[in-house]
Amino acid sequence: MRKILHSDLNNFYASVECLLNPDIRDFPVVVCGRVEDRHGIVLAKNMIAKKAGIKTGMVLYEARGLCPNLKCVEAHHDIYAKYSKAVKDIYREYTDRVESFGIDEAWIDITNCHKHGGDAYKIADEIRNRVKTEIGLTVSIGISFNKVFAKLGSDLKKPDAITEISVENYKDLVWPLPVEDLLFVGRKTKKKLNSMNVKTIGDLAKFSKQRLMFKFGKVGAMLHEYANGQDSEIVHTKEELDDIKSVGNSLTFYRDITTDQDVKALLILLSESVCKRMLSYGYKYANTVCLVIMTSELSHIIRTKKINATNLAEDFANEAYKLFKKYFKWGMGYVVRGLGVSVCGFVNQKQMCFDDLNEKADKKKNLQDAVENLRNRFGRNIINRAIIYTDKRMKNLNIVADHTENIGRQLKQSENSESAF
Repeated sequence: MRKILHSDLNNFYASVECLLNPDIRDFPVVVCGRVEDRHGIVLAKNMIAKKAGIKTGMVLYEARGLCPNLKCVEAHHDIYAKYSKAVKDIYREYTDRVESFGIDEAWIDITNCHKHGGDAYKIADEIRNRVKTEIGLTVSIGISFNKVFAKLGSDLKKPDAITEISVENYKDLVWPLPVEDLLFVGRKTKKKLNSMNVKTIGDLAKFSKQRLMFKFGKVGAMLHEYANGQDSEIVHTKEELDDIKSVGNSLTFYRDITTDQDVKALLILLSESVCKRMLSYGYKYANTVCLVIMTSELSHIIRTKKINATNLAEDFANEAYKLFKKYFKWGMGYVVRGLGVSVCGFVNQKQMCFDDLNEKADKKKNLQDAVENLRNRFGRNIINRAIIYTDKRMKNLNIVADHTENIGRQLKQSENSESAF
């Protein structure tokens, strides 16, 4: 029987800020993009702010309305990355099978770990205490025989807690939970399942697998297996994940993204960063683009597309914009808070197309290289596309430094993601 942990750093961004600044620890604290922005977004909050009703994704002025003594601090992503690495270094002392699920979460396969006689609870408790004493942060840990239930376990009891979901108790612990608590059941899927009178994870487990497949395709079969504890996906090592690595950037904007022009400009900035990093890693071309749309509820709509292999930022941006127009409709009651672009499917050569024959691609690549040379010599803002100047803040965004994320896992899971429309 496998022994898998899922560790979740509690209120990670806010906890790091409180650790670094003890003077704010006893106050409600939120982390946001820019403190001076009335329309800034709450990226994280501490437990005191959470108890006051503040939610991640809330507009900053609304949060201040709930907590007049609210302490607002700007995000420091470089610092969070260092703390995340330090915590995961502790995990890797127990096993090489440590798979990140975002900056603050990770699965840890301790099946072959012999500390404490292989007792999963004692190992988890030791990890929990080490993170607290050596790093100064708290974690909630789920223990189970698969990844999905381990993730559920870490969500059941917070903060600084351990929950074990076993073969013997999962029907008692998991099945009464709302169906949306299951990994990959988003808002739209929940709505469809509820309309089928599937309200709990237990309802889903007992529902006809064939009917689920008829309604949702292979995703329906996957969810049925998850609900029944039949998730067999392995916890990947870092080396295994590197084999499917993508290059991606994402950001939460300082205000709502409300127009096609906003979207085009941000996709250009993101794609330029992605393209620059892709080439710096030694990849010549990519043949897959992934778009991530982050809504006001911080849910993610993820779509991928196979494209003609390219190394032009303009191509990545254009293909990402086509995905946006296909899967997002303005005026449907959803607010866009952030965007992400990722590319993968790296190849050393590309198939010839009409643009190659008439030398357009070469001219565009030469222009792109010339622009990057200027930026390397004189700074990022020495030259920009005209659309970037439609928002005075946009031209000052340092995408590479402040918004770099590996969203390869999102690419891998994109076929299981849902559209909110």
